[in-house]
Amino acid sequence: MSTGNEAPATWLSQDAYDRLQAELDEHIANRPAIAAEINARREEGDLRENGGYHAAREEQGKAEGRIRYLQELLRTAKVGEAPTTDAVSPGMVVTIYFDDDTEDTETFLLGSREIAATTDLTVYSPESALGKAILGGRPGQTCTYTAPSGADIKVTVVSFEPFSG
Repeated sequence: MSTGNEAPATWLSQDAYDRLQAELDEHIANRPAIAAEINARREEGDLRENGGYHAAREEQGKAEGRIRYLQELLRTAKVGEAPTTDAVSPGMVVTIYFDDDTEDTETFLLGSREIAATTDLTVYSPESALGKAILGGRPGQTCTYTAPSGADIKVTVVSFEPFSG
């Protein structure tokens, strides 16, 4: 059943997928060690004033959150090359210029922050203000978005190409 608001597919290279799978496997393998640390700290006595116990529980919570995030990302990710398109879409390396200054350009990858470790490019999420503004854009198209500071920023799409990272 379609709700009409599915997120665009996250495209990952095989290398990025494998790296994230290895991280997930490492977190899962580390679960018994974290549980043992919590048990060891619990045996120290009064839990209300046991900083080591609370730190171990916090570490467990962060690890479990990351495990759930990675499981969902890897379950829904598309592996390989993103399909070619005639408009800006996730998985594209995009060049824009700001306002009407063709010298003030920025080139970045529009995609999941998870692939940031696999490239030297800045990565913007398609859900970011800039990402939403340029999605579907074509070279020469000007878009305006509101920055987190509240300022309206005008950008023009110069070019885009599939990310080959």
